[in-house]
Amino acid sequence: MEVRAISFGHTNRINYNAPVILGFSAICFFVMIFNNFTGGWLNHEFFMVYRSSPTTIGFWIRLFGHSLGHIDWAHFSGNILAILMIGPALEERCGSLPLFLMMFATAVIIGVLNLTFFSTSLLGASGVVFMVMVLSAIVSYQQRSLPMTLILVAVVYIGKEIVTGILVEDNISQFSHVVGGIVGAIFGLFLIKHQDHWY
Repeated sequence: MEVRAISFGHTNRINYNAPVILGFSAICFFVMIFNNFTGGWLNHEFFMVYRSSPTTIGFWIRLFGHSLGHIDWAHFSGNILAILMIGPALEERCGSLPLFLMMFATAVIIGVLNLTFFSTSLLGASGVVFMVMVLSAIVSYQQRSLPMTLILVAVVYIGKEIVTGILVEDNISQFSHVVGGIVGAIFGLFLIKHQDHWY
């Protein structure tokens, strides 16, 4: 995938260095804005997974779309800041297409499992964030270099999620975190085994 740069004059440039991570974050941002304009209708129709008829197009969109929706700005900022901190370096190592496929697969797996085991709705990118976090840790460990920034982000993010889980007692979102971490570990082991075929 070609990466373009925005040039200002002859010296200053802004590099679009992680198209998948930046694109994912931008879509989440615009979904958040337009959902507020629609009073929550947009999330309910396309960006929140819940049991519904599989004969509707919304059902299939929500299997992945739930990872793009967020309940409020605090929910959005926590997830997106974490993924922006960790994701670009991971995308550079793994390649844009493999990372996109892993993020897509993670969201769909979480969506399917939520429909299978829970009768309530789910939305947010936290499962994808946990996948990226675990995947990045495994890839970094394989290269014998674990970035301090990754450790700090993991401690702060996971700590926040634990406190939120205790206060809110939200077992469903905690379930998505666990699934995201497991999927990230599986992808990490697969990438290490096939690292000669990375894009």
